[in-house]
Amino acid sequence: MIFKKLQSKLSPFQKILLGFAAVIVVGALLLMLPISSRSMEVTPFSDALFTSTSAVCVTGLIVRDTATYWSWFGQLILLVLIQIGGMGVVTVAAAVAIISGRKIGLMQRNTMQESVSAPTVGGVVRLMSFTVRAVFCIEAVGAVLMMPVFIRDFGAKGIWMSLFHSVSAFCNAGFDLMGNRAPFSSLTSYTGQPVVNLVIMLLIIVGGIGFLTWEDVCKNKLHFRRYRMQSKVILLVSAVLIVFPALFFFFLEFSDLPLGKRLLASLFQSVTTRTAGFNSVDLTSMSDAGLLLMLPLMLIGGSPGSTAGGLKTTTVAVLVASVVSVFRKRDSAQLINRRISDETVKHAAAIFTIYLSLFFFGGLAICAVEGLPLLPCLFETASAVGTVGLSLGLTPTLGTASRIILIALMFFGRVGCLTLIYATLGKKVKTGSMLPLDKISIG
Repeated sequence: MIFKKLQSKLSPFQKILLGFAAVIVVGALLLMLPISSRSMEVTPFSDALFTSTSAVCVTGLIVRDTATYWSWFGQLILLVLIQIGGMGVVTVAAAVAIISGRKIGLMQRNTMQESVSAPTVGGVVRLMSFTVRAVFCIEAVGAVLMMPVFIRDFGAKGIWMSLFHSVSAFCNAGFDLMGNRAPFSSLTSYTGQPVVNLVIMLLIIVGGIGFLTWEDVCKNKLHFRRYRMQSKVILLVSAVLIVFPALFFFFLEFSDLPLGKRLLASLFQSVTTRTAGFNSVDLTSMSDAGLLLMLPLMLIGGSPGSTAGGLKTTTVAVLVASVVSVFRKRDSAQLINRRISDETVKHAAAIFTIYLSLFFFGGLAICAVEGLPLLPCLFETASAVGTVGLSLGLTPTLGTASRIILIALMFFGRVGCLTLIYATLGKKVKTGSMLPLDKISIG
C-alpha cells in the first residue's frame, strides 16, 4: 500500500531514474558476492559499482577484465544487467506485466511512453510487446550466426560466447569475453573475420536506431516515403555518420592493413564508435586525428528510444537544421519538408550544451586529478557520457575520484539529461509576468 502511494507521487521521469539506480545497486551487490569472481573472493564495492553501472548503462568501460576476472555466474549477472539496461528498466517491467496478464493503467502507460520516447500514449503497450519479441528474436539470430566461428575457436564454450556477444552488441554495451586471449583486447583478434564483424555491426546498428524506427520499417517495409519524419531523419543521419567516418578511416588511418581487413576495420570502427564499445583494432595505435574524429561520434551516439546513449542523431539533425535556417533566413528550422518547433530546437540546444560541458569538464577534472594528457582523458569522458565503452586503457588505472566522475557520466548519459532534469526539477512550465523584450548582440 505504501509502495503504491509512493509510486503514484512519482513522475514518469523519477520512476525511470530510480529504476536505473535501483538496478545498478542490486547489480553491484550481486557482483560483490564471492561466487561472482573466479578467485571466489569478495569484489571491492567500488569495482562492483563501476562494473554494474557500466553494464546497466550499456557502456562497456571496465576496471576488471570480463573474461578473466568474473566467473560464469558473474558473467551471467553482467548479461542480465546489460539486457535490462539495453531494453530499459521500464520496458522490462512492462514485459513482465504483459506476460503475467496484469492490466496496465494510464500512469504506467505514461511512464512507458517517456521510456521509449513514443509520440503518444496510444499504442505504447503494443509497441512494448513488439519490442520485447523483436529484441529476443534478433539476439537469438545474432548468436546463431556467430556460433560456428566461436565454437570452432572455443569449443562448447563458444555457445555461451555467441549469446553473450550478441546481447552485448545489440544492447550497444561493448562487453566482451576475449580476455582469455589477451586482457582488455576486445575483438582485435577478429579484425579480418567477416562473420563476426558483419554480425556485430548489424546488431549494433539495429539496436541503435530505436524501437519506433523498427516498427516503422516493419510496418511500411521499404516504402521510405511512408515512414515517420523522425524515422527518416534517424536513418539518413545514421547512414551519413557511418559512411563518411568509414571513408576517413579507410583512406587515412588503416592503410597498413590488407584491403579486406582495412575495409572491415574502417566500417567496424565507424559503427562501434556510436556507443557500442567494441574495437577490432588497437586504438592506442591510431593517430590523434582519428581519435579526435571519434570524440564527436561517441558524443552523438544512437537514436531516441534505442539501446544506445549519447546526444542522439535527432538532436544533431535539429541543431544542423537550425543552423541552416539561419543561413537561409528562415523563420524556423526545417527537416524533410517539415517545420521543427522552437521548443524542440531549444531542447536540442540545451542537451548539446549539457553533454558538451560534462564531456569537457569531466575530462579536465580527470586530467587535473590524475596528471594525464588531456586527449586520453577527454576520450574516456566522451566514451562514458556517450555510453560507448571504448578506452585508451586509462580506466583500470584511474583513482577513486576519477572513477566516480565516470560513473556519474555513464549514468547521466544513459538516462538522458532531460530525464534527469525533469526528475529533479519537474516538467511544469513556470508562468509569471512577461518580461520586457530586449536585444543582445551575438556572433
